[in-house]
Amino acid sequence: QVQLVESGGGLVQPGGSLRLSCVASGSIFGINAMDWYRQAPGKQRELVAIITKGGTTDYTDSVKGRFTASRDNAKNTVWLQMNSLKPEDTAVYYCHTVIRGIGYWGQGTQVTVSS
Repeated sequence: QVQLVESGGGLVQPGGSLRLSCVASGSIFGINAMDWYRQAPGKQRELVAIITKGGTTDYTDSVKGRFTASRDNAKNTVWLQMNSLKPEDTAVYYCHTVIRGIGYWGQGTQVTVSS
């Protein structure tokens, strides 16, 4: 069994910053890439960022230059640093990974960007 636990969400004003964390535990041997997704009300879940085990990252266009993914493999932890937040970044953010062909999701953490 694999558990992903996100934290760090909250309410922030436009232009502000938040740092999300995701800790993986359990049968995580073989874990490689980890992803951040988000889902806004009434919208489909979308991929926001990917970070490989080696630290290579990729981002959806709408967050490039504002969000930065990082990880510490020894701590089985990934982070998503979100700067210059906009109201359209409001969503539930999920951590995701695939291990031995099985996908796992965290419970999500709410990010609300509002004045």
